[in-house]
Amino acid sequence: MTASSDRGRFPGQDAMGQRSRWDPATRALIERRVQTTGRTHFFHGRERDVARHLLDHLVGQLDDAGPYIDVLGAVDARLLADETDGWHYDTMPSDREAWHTSVRALDDDARSGSGSGFAECGARMQRELIEAVRTWPSERRWHGMPPAAVWSLWTRYAMTAFYAHPSVWDEIGFAGPAYPRGYKNLGIGRREPFEVADARPAPRRPEGQQ
Repeated sequence: MTASSDRGRFPGQDAMGQRSRWDPATRALIERRVQTTGRTHFFHGRERDVARHLLDHLVGQLDDAGPYIDVLGAVDARLLADETDGWHYDTMPSDREAWHTSVRALDDDARSGSGSGFAECGARMQRELIEAVRTWPSERRWHGMPPAAVWSLWTRYAMTAFYAHPSVWDEIGFAGPAYPRGYKNLGIGRREPFEVADARPAPRRPEGQQ
């Protein structure tokens, strides 16, 4: 998969095109992010299918025409290695246990509501089930867990995986790590030779306007 983008706000941005400038450790790390195998080792069977659909909904790429980002693969690898944020809510089990429990619970909710598993019940029903967790009354537990903490768990892992991918960097105009080269053109509106201008910049507000 190529990370180069000719659409969107930063046409021609190509973070992976800079990989020859990265140190070997950084290059190896980022190249692994673009190697999609389709295999998982933490999630298996139905859990894998539920987690894939859940994560794709959370990052909004079910109907996106852009390059497919293997968010599930990144989250799966992170959970397998037990690479957490270094903390978890004391009202929640460990992140690994919470992921297993929550994806099974989502599947159970789908079966209770539609008679089909989460992966099979269709995108509209999937969105409704996910939204139900987001809007679940805070004073009530969702399958024994605080709903806000479950939502935080899902979105933290999903966003970390999604925005760590070079194809997404291209969409937001990030040219990738500049180590060991560094940056020389510091300041608002100044770009490095390897950076691309925003094709649709937001209009600047007059001074003093809030």
